[in-house]
Amino acid sequence: MKISVFVSGRGSNLNAIINSQELKNKVEVALIISDKVFCPAFETAKNNSIPHYTFGIKQGGIAIDELLNLFAKNNIGLIVLAGYLKIVPSEITNRYKNRIINIHPALLPSFGGKGMYGIKVHNAVFSSSCKVSGATVHFVDETYDTGKIIAQRCVDISDAQSPEELAARVLEVEHQLLPEVIKLFNENRIRFESGRVQITN
Repeated sequence: MKISVFVSGRGSNLNAIINSQELKNKVEVALIISDKVFCPAFETAKNNSIPHYTFGIKQGGIAIDELLNLFAKNNIGLIVLAGYLKIVPSEITNRYKNRIINIHPALLPSFGGKGMYGIKVHNAVFSSSCKVSGATVHFVDETYDTGKIIAQRCVDISDAQSPEELAARVLEVEHQLLPEVIKLFNENRIRFESGRVQITN
């Protein structure tokens, strides 16, 4: 299966996907897309000889029709948002319905929505005095963090001393969970039953 990974920052989850032994020789990162011209994750793209593009003509990048053509040309089967901070246009979500996933650094539906990304999420979780946080992988729809949840993993943060410490614990789980869900997609083990997402054996 060929995938496209969308990133806005340094791309630590992108690296986790590329370096995953579970995905080796099974899943290929064929395209890397960012909303930024100078995206730190493009260094990872260059180091791994992966074509990379900036999406958005206002940012000096490609237009949506060009992006869709790239997806078709590269036979993209799954789009993975890994630290991508923009809303995905409906032209993409409609064409790739149930084939776009995102990883969020908290246990949705709590601590999600517009403006809730990166350290802002962890600040909110820490300030709430929650004892558990974690990571969520969910389908992407037309709004922030509202798509059906595919998988979650919890982290004990009862003794965390700062949002930064909390973030480090959650990131470690993100790096495990996202490749696992991509593997499930590749194995065609994700189903909708009774309005819920189910993982088949």
